[in-house]
Amino acid sequence: MSFRRFSGRPQLAVDLGTANTVVYRRGHGIVLFEPSIVAIDERSGSVYAVGAEASRMIGRTPAHISATRPLRDGVIADFEITEQMLRHFIRRAAGGKRLRADVMVCVPSGITQVERNAVTRAARAAGATQAFLIDEPMAAAIGAGLPVAEPRGALVVDIGGGTTETAVTALGSLAVVHSIKVGGYQMDDAIVRSIQQQERLLIGQEQAEALKIEIGSASAVTSDPSRAEVAGRDPGTGLLRRASITSGRIGGALEHPLTQIVAAVKDLLDRTPAELSADLLEQGITMVGGGALLRGLDTLLASQTGLPVRVADKPLLTVALGAGQALEEMNTLKARERARRKSR
Repeated sequence: MSFRRFSGRPQLAVDLGTANTVVYRRGHGIVLFEPSIVAIDERSGSVYAVGAEASRMIGRTPAHISATRPLRDGVIADFEITEQMLRHFIRRAAGGKRLRADVMVCVPSGITQVERNAVTRAARAAGATQAFLIDEPMAAAIGAGLPVAEPRGALVVDIGGGTTETAVTALGSLAVVHSIKVGGYQMDDAIVRSIQQQERLLIGQEQAEALKIEIGSASAVTSDPSRAEVAGRDPGTGLLRRASITSGRIGGALEHPLTQIVAAVKDLLDRTPAELSADLLEQGITMVGGGALLRGLDTLLASQTGLPVRVADKPLLTVALGAGQALEEMNTLKARERARRKSR
């Protein structure tokens, strides 16, 4: 019996990220891509805005409106706000307030069982009839088209907003996995600190991210002459001024977080069984996530590991697309859930 006949409800795959939430609806593809941000009216405690609308309010809201990210390092930091955000996204993706859906949520591989339970509870409280979890590295590998079901190793590196997930897949499971709390936000913070120290200029995280996207590089030594202007406040005078930032300056600022990411990949390789390591020489490394778009990162990783490196075709959508493909196996997951409940 196919999953489509198993339930007439919408089936959604949700990549619940620290930076962005991506929703895949079975039969429709990607239907939502929004920042994981909620604006709250502190006078009433009600949700004022969610997603892109809330993102535009960061740093620009009146005193009684606070814009917040309810996830930190890939896990739920504020359960109630996460629930409200999920409810908003599920309703939009499912097509109406009264529609309920079966939901598969992507979670970091390194979170605890308590944190996993929190995600499941939040999804059900947000309107999911049934909620299932899938590890982000597995969803990423599936979405990138890696041979996860075959008896050979494939390595995926998922650089998200708050975490970097590295994993070797084989025979439909995660053979080796390693997760660190370093991602796009840590890169942005490093840029903020660098500009403050070297330019004596205070800028926000959004401005740092814009610099990273525009002229960011994985190398401090680069022939790229690209420059970008950034506006901020001089901490000495308190006045606003602009500074011109080079690509090499951004590369230097990113050196520490990128060193941590490279070390995480090397640690994973050290723990990979020899049989699977041989496969990786041919298969190489596949990068996904927003961090994979940083210029020169694939070259840096290749030089540090000796393995070929490629970036997935749609790195920002890969995890959600992979979870969407996993929806095809939802009927199997449901059968396991029923069997588990009967065994209690």
